[in-house]
Amino acid sequence: MSFTVERMPIPDTLDGLGGADFVEMVAVRNAIEAETSGLAEISPTAQDILPHWQDPYSPQALFVARVDGHIVGRGMITLPIEEGSKVARTTAEVLAAFRGRGIGTALFEAVRAYAVEAGRTVLNGAAMTVPLPGPQLDSPTGFGSVPADAPGTRFALRHGFELGQVIRGSRLPLPFEALEALGAAVAATGPEYRALVWTGPIPDDRLDDMAVLHSRMSTDAPSADLEIDAEVWDAARVRTLDELRAKTGTTMLTAVVEHRGSGRLVAFSELSVPEESGLAVHQQDTLVLTEHRGHRLGMLAKVANLAHLQREHPGHSSVITFNAEENRPMLDVNEAIGFVPFVYEAIWEKKAR
Repeated sequence: MSFTVERMPIPDTLDGLGGADFVEMVAVRNAIEAETSGLAEISPTAQDILPHWQDPYSPQALFVARVDGHIVGRGMITLPIEEGSKVARTTAEVLAAFRGRGIGTALFEAVRAYAVEAGRTVLNGAAMTVPLPGPQLDSPTGFGSVPADAPGTRFALRHGFELGQVIRGSRLPLPFEALEALGAAVAATGPEYRALVWTGPIPDDRLDDMAVLHSRMSTDAPSADLEIDAEVWDAARVRTLDELRAKTGTTMLTAVVEHRGSGRLVAFSELSVPEESGLAVHQQDTLVLTEHRGHRLGMLAKVANLAHLQREHPGHSSVITFNAEENRPMLDVNEAIGFVPFVYEAIWEKKAR
């Protein structure tokens, strides 16, 4: 069986040149994710994904593998824009029926070559797997493990990657008793803080605070010993993200926690709500600034947004979230709410050259 690997241009629109290829690529992406996670309900649409490929703050390149003209795998690379960055975030994945034929390796080599040409010396990658019996590969953080015989594990080790961190994927069935949980969270937090929620774009007077929260997401969230760039956010970057999200088929719900004494935002939690009620809601970023931890603000932000979700967009089956296994404070929040683990994601790292 022969195959080809080529770089796929990112289309301006799904109706224009290259749009049909992009739709086919997303269908392959979703099929691979369903194979590795066991859940089809987390599949985004091509329209959900396309705007994020057009993000000027997150430049990406896409490679696809074809057999008989049909896409069977893809390779992706993201180059952080932070000055002096050594990192490239990479993916190489193939439909199960076409593995073991060198396609994944060819995609990886295309991505690696792109990274080297861009001057990046460190490759990060991720691979999901459901729990499997048999030998496990323990995370160097001391928290979590992934099956040693999972396809993604074998592929990463074969190509010289080392395991850096394990991420837990958890699912919350809906509906959820959000109002009762919100009342308890407000009582536990006390009068020093208050939760606010909104739908869609960030209000203008909150852009600077949200820029700080997004910046700190890259440094305050657990990242083990992985090479991570401290992202630089300002109001313009936050607004660009809003504009990109508005072009998707999803609705963004944001909950924030304000410190009453200073009037500053010190925590936030985001939910991405697909149009189709049969698809899961995605938990995006959740963060409490380090200096304000210990006041149950993570719980307050999460349940405030879940209450907002069920009030504004009832009918979805679940919420999906991903957290580092060493992030015990956030896992405690999730478990108390009712999230149940269903998949694990290994974060891998290697030198590009």
